[in-house]
Amino acid sequence: MSVPRTARERARAEITREITDVARRQLAESGAPALSLRAIARELGMVSSALYRYFPSRDELLTTLIIEAYDAIGAAVEQTVATADTPRAQWRAMANAVRDWAIAHPHEYALVYGSPVPGYQAPQTTIGPASRVPIVALGIVHRAWESGTLTLSGDTVGPELSAQAAGIAELITPGLPEIAVTRGVMAWTQLYGMVTFELFGQLANSMDPAGPFFAYAVEAMADFIGLPA
Repeated sequence: MSVPRTARERARAEITREITDVARRQLAESGAPALSLRAIARELGMVSSALYRYFPSRDELLTTLIIEAYDAIGAAVEQTVATADTPRAQWRAMANAVRDWAIAHPHEYALVYGSPVPGYQAPQTTIGPASRVPIVALGIVHRAWESGTLTLSGDTVGPELSAQAAGIAELITPGLPEIAVTRGVMAWTQLYGMVTFELFGQLANSMDPAGPFFAYAVEAMADFIGLPA
């Protein structure tokens, strides 16, 4: 049984939430490079020294926002994929969940998948949250392979790429052939490329609205990976 939080702990959690809420509004209005602890303190009616007790630096606040964004998109993807029953349906659900979350949270998506914030170096604590979506994506491929329904490409990859794919497989998809890992990563990165192009207006006046193009591409990616129809 969990131990009830004290009044001080609840108050700290509430103030932390208020700080991150204001920070997200700053992201939407001015972008991550302009994030300012002093401006956040002013908006909340706090002195800067009080805010620094919660976030000693801009980078620590950025790290919290980044982790929360990765966890949010990861949770959305995991929950959606859990409702699908076949590998192709799971792939489709995963792709749509990524796109839906990005459209609903464009500034948070830009924070984690857009241009790096000048002067910011992400710490190791961001790696786990950042891995949630690719783990789901490659997990779909892995389950199809384990069930014997994945159509493997006859392609071969060079020794350097083969070693990279083997390293990924060892970490998250043990036994998955290197070509399947490689094709899964290709499709996963293409997915983010399409979402980013749509979100940042690169498909305006061409594949616009992007829904039909996205749906077609998701199915083409599933074919490319070798997922059963």
